[in-house]
Amino acid sequence: MSYVHCPALVLNADFRPLSYFPLSLWSWQETVKAVFLDRVNILSEYDTTIRSPSFEMKLPSVIALKDYVHTSRRPAFTRFNVFLRDAFSCQYCGDQFPTHELTFDHVIPRSRGGRTSWENVVTACSCCNLRKGSHLPREIRMFPLEPAQEPSTHFLQERGRRFPPNFLHESWRDFLYWDSELDVG
Repeated sequence: MSYVHCPALVLNADFRPLSYFPLSLWSWQETVKAVFLDRVNILSEYDTTIRSPSFEMKLPSVIALKDYVHTSRRPAFTRFNVFLRDAFSCQYCGDQFPTHELTFDHVIPRSRGGRTSWENVVTACSCCNLRKGSHLPREIRMFPLEPAQEPSTHFLQERGRRFPPNFLHESWRDFLYWDSELDVG
């Protein structure tokens, strides 16, 4: 296994990931530095070992910060967070798309006095965005499936858990889903 493929899952001091989407990961170099500076606890390790003339250690796969980091109460208003709030789905046709095929639409068009804000911007596919154009929803009978509103940071974190990254190391699974309801069978 190459060192490049040994990122560490970073947990806050309460053992929850700092972020689910994007998943809070540090490179092996950042992780080793944090270990040496005594800023983290190692919870799990890869089988890969790094060595120097006087030192050897297994690369950490899961670490927890020793000091709790408070998360922002209000999420940043970004294109990606709008897509995440809307579950990467067009709010007019309901279809899900990869991010490069999504746009955002002003429910009340800017040309009609609409603002660029959480309460007026929704995810749209190119086809629906083009069809709606600069019309008001009632004029063209195109209403968003969900009301445009500012999500909480917690909502975005929970929504992000539904979209796991392509690579999930087995040692991360207990820490990513530890607060999920267990199947009783």
